[in-house]
Amino acid sequence: MEQILKYYPNLSEKQKKQFSALYELYLDWNSKINVISRKDIENLYERHVLHSLGIAEFIKFKAGSKILDVGTGGGFPGIPLAILFPDVQFTLIDSIRKKIKVGQEVSNAIGLKNIELKHLRIQEEKEKFDFVVSRAVMPLEDLIKLCKKNISPKDKNAIPNGLICLKGGELEKEVHPFRNIAEVYDLSESYEGEFFETKKVVYVPL
Repeated sequence: MEQILKYYPNLSEKQKKQFSALYELYLDWNSKINVISRKDIENLYERHVLHSLGIAEFIKFKAGSKILDVGTGGGFPGIPLAILFPDVQFTLIDSIRKKIKVGQEVSNAIGLKNIELKHLRIQEEKEKFDFVVSRAVMPLEDLIKLCKKNISPKDKNAIPNGLICLKGGELEKEVHPFRNIAEVYDLSESYEGEFFETKKVVYVPL
C-alpha cells in the first residue's frame, strides 16, 4: 500500500480505504479461486495494483468516459482504475465466470459504484466505449481486430479513442504493424523498481 501512496499522495480518504482493503480481499478470494499466482499475492500492490494504474500515467480519463476492460481476470486493470477515476464508468469482462465472481465480490466489498462486471467474451460485447484497456490478454493484432467494433467514434479525451494495453518484454515485432500510429510508454519513467523496467503502456488509436 505504501507504493500506492508514494505515487498517488493526493488520494481521498475513501480511495485510500478502497486501495488498502484490496490485499485482504484478494488474499481471501485467492485462497478459494486462484486468480493471482500464489507466490505473487504478496506483491499485489506492485505487480497488480500499481501496474494497473500505469494506464493513468499515460492518460487521465475525463469524467463521463466509458472504459472497457477486456480479459479482466480478477479485476485488473479495471478495479484499480475505477478507484482512481470515480467519475469514469468501467465495464469489466472475462470469459471465465469464477474470475468475474472474484472481481464482483471485491468491487462490492469496497463499494465501487462506477463499475459493471460481465461474464462475456469480447466477441459478444456490443456496446461502444471511449477506450478498451487490457493487461497482456492476447497479441496486439488479435485484440485490435476483436475490439475495434467497440470503440466510439466520438472523442472526448486528450487523445483519440482507442486501445490501451499493459505489456511487458520485447514488443517490437508485436507493435511493428502499427508503428505509424502506436505510442509506447515505458513505465520505468513513472515507477521505480526492477519489475517496471520492462513494462510498457501501448496505445493504438482506433
